[in-house]
Amino acid sequence: MIPFQKQSQLVDRMVRAARLDITLYDEVVADPTATRQAIMVVLIASLSAGIGSVLLRIMGDARGGQLVLDLIYGAIFSLVGWFFWSFLIYWLGTTLFQGRATYGQLLRGIGFSNSPAVIGFFVFIPVLGSLIAMGALLWTLLAMIIAVRQALEFTMRRATATCLVGWLVLLVLFVLLSLII
Repeated sequence: MIPFQKQSQLVDRMVRAARLDITLYDEVVADPTATRQAIMVVLIASLSAGIGSVLLRIMGDARGGQLVLDLIYGAIFSLVGWFFWSFLIYWLGTTLFQGRATYGQLLRGIGFSNSPAVIGFFVFIPVLGSLIAMGALLWTLLAMIIAVRQALEFTMRRATATCLVGWLVLLVLFVLLSLII
């Protein structure tokens, strides 16, 4: 259980991250103790979106324990994806784009950039759900670019390029993986 003061700090940091507060990203990048909170942000965002998806499936008449497993797998996939994406951005940012940061700094910043994804809970709302999901995706992407910019001490253009190249690398890997499977 997280003590109340830590919960309050986590919520405050998530709100600031969602507001795209640059000082928040500087703060968590510099705070090695914020790694646990970054993990919590990724899990909260994943579970929030997952619960929204479960509600959407229930409204579509889905049944069974598979929904709970979907939440668990979604949370695990989110954590693994966060570690992998952060490492890819770290590698690209420090080698290809000559940024300066440690992997832990980037991991924390990118973890907090998942804060806007909490609104993914509302995907179950008819008609608006898909717009909310798209908005959450774009908002999270912008937060991630800001996190990368602050962690690697980049310009906005260089941070955007780093994230775009990372996304293209992932796209190629997924296509190759799907061809193999």
